[in-house]
Amino acid sequence: MKKDGHIHTPFCPHGSKDLLEHYVEKAIACKFTEITFTEHAPLPPSFQDPTPEKNSGMDFALLPSYFTQLQEIKKYYSSQIRINIGLEVDFIVGFENETRQFLNEYGPMLDDAILSVHFLKWQNHYTCIDFSKEVYLQCANEIGSVEQLYQLYYETVHQSINSDLGHYKPKRIGHPTLIHKFQHAYAQQIDDTALIKKLLLHIKNAGYEMDFNSAGLSKPFCLEPYPPLPMMEYAKSIALPYTFGSDAHTVQDLHQHYELLFS
Repeated sequence: MKKDGHIHTPFCPHGSKDLLEHYVEKAIACKFTEITFTEHAPLPPSFQDPTPEKNSGMDFALLPSYFTQLQEIKKYYSSQIRINIGLEVDFIVGFENETRQFLNEYGPMLDDAILSVHFLKWQNHYTCIDFSKEVYLQCANEIGSVEQLYQLYYETVHQSINSDLGHYKPKRIGHPTLIHKFQHAYAQQIDDTALIKKLLLHIKNAGYEMDFNSAGLSKPFCLEPYPPLPMMEYAKSIALPYTFGSDAHTVQDLHQHYELLFS
């Protein structure tokens, strides 16, 4: 069975307007038997998106249309492919109550979901850590070093696993080594092997699964999947469940690098 469990949509405010049908038809042509659309969930209403365009999450007003269109697509293609209705939900330190309330309301409409860390909190300031290499390096400088930035990232992902987000909390942890996105943008090399192994073991022991995310291979300062291949071998050795995710924001990027990773 071929599954892509991390796919964005035309509802993404920082993605493309490629049609849902085109994603599905490509998945069928590539002989995938199951896909999950996981658009960025709306951010908590009281959270101030730190990105310049304030476009990290879907507009709340679009949620009804998102669910309606996916239900129609799911039904139309039901004889050819299994389509799951999902969301990629942000874990943001300090906004757990609002996230839980959101999931309590919309969780019953989801077939699948991902819990991801994109925002790091440092001294009451939030940074979107994967926005740009400039923002990334500025954040590292504010915290003290790239190594300390890594530490904060992994601590935050651990918090996401431990957080009480209610009955509908997503069971898949998104791109667990996203902090590697700009690893080639600076001279220092960080050996975070022990931190990654600790995180993957925590995901396993907590009863969650992992998003094996290929998007990093297309990022010029990353050049590896999340997590990197040696850590995937460790994940397999501890029997950590995982689902491939292309994290596609365009039809062109759908299933990116799947054949490379699974050949």
